[in-house]
Amino acid sequence: MDAAELERHRTELTGYCYRMLGCGFEAEDAVQETLAKAWAARERYDPGRAPLRAWLFGIAANVCLDMLRGTRCRARAMDLAPNSAPGGDLGEPLPAHRWVQPVPDGLVLDGQLLGADPAEVAVARESVRLAFVAALQHLPPRQRSVLILRDVLRWSAAEVAALLGGSVAAVNSALQRARAALPAPAEPHTGPSGEVGEEVDRELLARYVAAFERYDVEALVSLLHEDATMTMPPYTWWLRGRADIHAALLGSDAPCDGSRLLPAGRANGAAAFGQYLGGEPFALVVVETRRGRVSAVTTHLGDRLFPMFGLPMSFGSPVRTDG
Repeated sequence: MDAAELERHRTELTGYCYRMLGCGFEAEDAVQETLAKAWAARERYDPGRAPLRAWLFGIAANVCLDMLRGTRCRARAMDLAPNSAPGGDLGEPLPAHRWVQPVPDGLVLDGQLLGADPAEVAVARESVRLAFVAALQHLPPRQRSVLILRDVLRWSAAEVAALLGGSVAAVNSALQRARAALPAPAEPHTGPSGEVGEEVDRELLARYVAAFERYDVEALVSLLHEDATMTMPPYTWWLRGRADIHAALLGSDAPCDGSRLLPAGRANGAAAFGQYLGGEPFALVVVETRRGRVSAVTTHLGDRLFPMFGLPMSFGSPVRTDG
């Protein structure tokens, strides 16, 4: 075993740890600890007892379960408070550890997407959607791990039992309870005619960015689903529905007028943009689409996520291409 063999598993391990922990920074820390533990124990690794992948996942599972002891589960705004009225007070911001944080697709999915057909790509992206990851956080950690390994990564019940310890019957029981506690899966994002894939939303996103940068409220709202949501972590304030979003944007004294959006690839299977106000980083904006319209906009205020997404710290600076 050499370092390159361990590195080949980094993306898949990061995807598992992110779904477990709900935070890209913590997922990277967990994977780094996993690989460090594996390297330190490399002389004791016996390939006859378990393949390298299973051995690494066993270490990662224990690292994540240790990290989750005594922590408060991460969530989205709609998990914490009822939807707000337009013009309502934002309230007090919550600390970063209370929120499910977005993550670049490249950190958690790229290995699964190479050569995959559009339907498989859509399913993979659904497995890291913010709503799904947030729902996972409400499961007990062991049930969470079982569901990710069985339903997302497609491990057999026997493989999961060997990895986590316990019987196949116990694994199946945990999986049944976890499935019952989760909402029905969201439909993959599609175009007006039902085709699946990222090509269908390219024009929609271009129109959204143009309207946003012009602060054209009417054009912006026309691109939304009737039941679209708008959230703004770290505040629990959030809106549901085109009418409320329209009223909030018109009555807000245009605080984002003059903003520029810089593409930041994909976050959690959706389009991501760095928002700059006065040339300075203001927020990471995640724009989800469904059936040819925008279904959710999550504006993660602050610049903490900009380095993770390779975004410059001022508008007009070169975009990083090394991460």
